[in-house]
Amino acid sequence: MKICLAASAGGHLTELLQLEKVWSGTEHYFLSNKRSNALELAKKEKVHFAVCPRRNPLKFIANFFQSLWLFAKERPDYVISTGADTAIATCLIAKLFGKKVVFIESFCRIKGPSQSGKIMYKIADLFLVQWKENFEFFPKAEYAGSVF
Repeated sequence: MKICLAASAGGHLTELLQLEKVWSGTEHYFLSNKRSNALELAKKEKVHFAVCPRRNPLKFIANFFQSLWLFAKERPDYVISTGADTAIATCLIAKLFGKKVVFIESFCRIKGPSQSGKIMYKIADLFLVQWKENFEFFPKAEYAGSVF
């Protein structure tokens, strides 16, 4: 079993790192964008970098093709993501190839859904929320509590 851990650098990646007990001991790699915490992680873990789209259609296309190439190279069985935009293409590609996708809505999203959450809710095999208030936006989600 191989896991792709996909998250935008910064807080999303920090949340994903809190789940180390889920992926430690398995073959895994990270997909993120180049920012300080992802660059630091690359010193001790296998990290691939992709363009961060930031809602720019051209950057999303670049991200998609980078993610597709990395997906074909690494061939993960699962993708676990906390969002955001850097990770969306990888999750979509995983679904196209029949792989399982787990999405965890961000801890900071209490009063409203994230954009990546709105997209991923439709395609994730397992959609987890950290606040019970999120059931208002994601009624079929599963409550996981805090990842911290």
